[in-house]
Amino acid sequence: MAAKRAINYLTNKEMREYLTSTHFWGPVANWGIPIAAIADSGKDVSLISGKMTLALTLYSMIFMRFAWKVQPRNLLLFGCHFTNSGAQMFQGYRFLKHKYSKEKEETS
Repeated sequence: MAAKRAINYLTNKEMREYLTSTHFWGPVANWGIPIAAIADSGKDVSLISGKMTLALTLYSMIFMRFAWKVQPRNLLLFGCHFTNSGAQMFQGYRFLKHKYSKEKEETS
């Protein structure tokens, strides 16, 4: 019963149109950015670019708002940028902690 309902839902005209639209594929392609940020969270801190991290954080915050305001709302895009904002802020935290702890060591 539930499987039949799921198949009917996935094969109806509206879902087919959604799965072939940029409203779906744009966010799917965009998921590469937060996935890369999450994957990089375990790498060496000296590789982080502070300027790029700030730019990506601001970019995601702006487009998170856009995804919420556009009609119909694009929750897939919103989720992507929400995730990226968090991942970039974490990278920014790592960058600042590394930079300022390094400066303290040099002045001591």
